[in-house]
Amino acid sequence: MSFDADWLTLREPADRAARDRGLMDEFTGHIGRISSPLIIDIGCGTGSTLRSLSDVMPPDARWLLADNDPLLLDEAERRSGGAAHISFQRLDLNDLGGLPLQEAAMVSASALFDLCSEAFSAAFAGKLADRSVGLYAALNYDGRIVWSLSHPLDDVVVAAFNRHQQTDKGFGVALGPAAAGRLASLFSGRGFRVSTADSSWRLSGENAALQRAFIEGFRQPLQEIGGLTSGDIEDWIAFRLAVMEEPGSLCTVGHADLLALPS
Repeated sequence: MSFDADWLTLREPADRAARDRGLMDEFTGHIGRISSPLIIDIGCGTGSTLRSLSDVMPPDARWLLADNDPLLLDEAERRSGGAAHISFQRLDLNDLGGLPLQEAAMVSASALFDLCSEAFSAAFAGKLADRSVGLYAALNYDGRIVWSLSHPLDDVVVAAFNRHQQTDKGFGVALGPAAAGRLASLFSGRGFRVSTADSSWRLSGENAALQRAFIEGFRQPLQEIGGLTSGDIEDWIAFRLAVMEEPGSLCTVGHADLLALPS
């Protein structure tokens, strides 16, 4: 599964603001103790993880950005400006044997593991454990969506959306909101030191473009999963779009960051 560059660009500022600073500092502190560390960013999209961390990374850090979407990889390379310390690789994560961990110090990923299955996540954790490579996995959706201005269908809509999040997104039946918890268990069970932290979006009228895309993005999954009439879906979307810029209107979308470091 991949996302278009416009959506990734819209969400990047909210992602950057939401990342837990404590886990970022712990991650960069670990990296700073390694000479010329290589970080492999999987599902890199247009390179938002690299851009979010570039100001806090040690100067000798190297990056390999990996994604299965050639258009997103091309855009990531364009935005990198030809920096010598950044390389790119097209990679289908369903083939974990192709993940080049030989020189890696850490693997990073953003907004990825809620799309992945239990089987994939377990195999991935085993792969990193075999090489003693750590993981910084940010912005895993955790199932919480709350609006300060309520609508009678909010709970039903979120429950239906979360059911859809647990369908196959290209890696088997997705963990969806359970992703961060399962990753924590899988990596701690392999001897990693695991920390998690909240990284929720808090969207106001200043995030109108992102909120509009987010709300409009409910339509297809709600139609596919069933349980709501088309009229209910359209009425709910219309209400959410109408009130999103009202004073005091706030949308909180739950995410969790995870850091797993080898012992």
